[in-house]
Amino acid sequence: MKGTILQHDIQWCRPAENLVHLDELISKIPPTDLLLLPEMFATGLDNTPEDIVDAQPMILQWMKQKASELDAAVVGSIATEDDGRFFNRLHFVRPDGEVVTYDKRHLFAYGGEADRYSRGEHRVVVTFRGIRFLLQVCYDLRYPLWARSLGDYDCILYSANFPISRDTAWRTLIRARAIENQCYVMACNRIGTDQKCEYYGRSAIIHPYGDTMADCPDKTEWAASAIIDKEFLDHYSQKFPVLADADPFALLDKEGKRRPW
Repeated sequence: MKGTILQHDIQWCRPAENLVHLDELISKIPPTDLLLLPEMFATGLDNTPEDIVDAQPMILQWMKQKASELDAAVVGSIATEDDGRFFNRLHFVRPDGEVVTYDKRHLFAYGGEADRYSRGEHRVVVTFRGIRFLLQVCYDLRYPLWARSLGDYDCILYSANFPISRDTAWRTLIRARAIENQCYVMACNRIGTDQKCEYYGRSAIIHPYGDTMADCPDKTEWAASAIIDKEFLDHYSQKFPVLADADPFALLDKEGKRRPW
């Protein structure tokens, strides 16, 4: 299947304008099976979620419309209120309108995100057109246990706002996650500036060998695509089964009890 990453600038807390701009960018993209957008692609990453959650229904409806028009899955995160709590929620929207969500687990406390948002508790894998996708958001990239392959996915999706100051970590870790898990990685980052940071972008699609299959120019709005080859991946993991030698581990909750994986 064909996956596409769309790297773009985001106007701060102006969802309607951002969606109109995305309409223009998407109209120029060749047909694809999956379109991955940056973290909070319609608003920017705002640590006052009450200012932007009202836009969630509009943004989600736009995603559904685009998924239908493109006959492709559309993936990106939206600030969402659920039962009185705020989540940085990644939405995987299928062409038929079905939505699967993942709540960002690792919140960026250094930047204040953990003060206003609640962290997710569940690992989510979605199967679409024969490919199994692990859903992840931005800061999750730094935590390899949360992305450890259990033989249950083929590609990791990272929707991100990774600033220039941590560019080396971004470029290194998206390749590390692909190599260590013998999987494809699609990593979509924003460009431009917000109230605190500047962003290079450097979005990329990474091969299980760690090679770059497709990428976006620095500080440029750009779409890049590559083929996610399930047949190759199955052959590679059988021929070179490194995950069979991986160390066992268990995740514990705050009380030290083993969490169901």
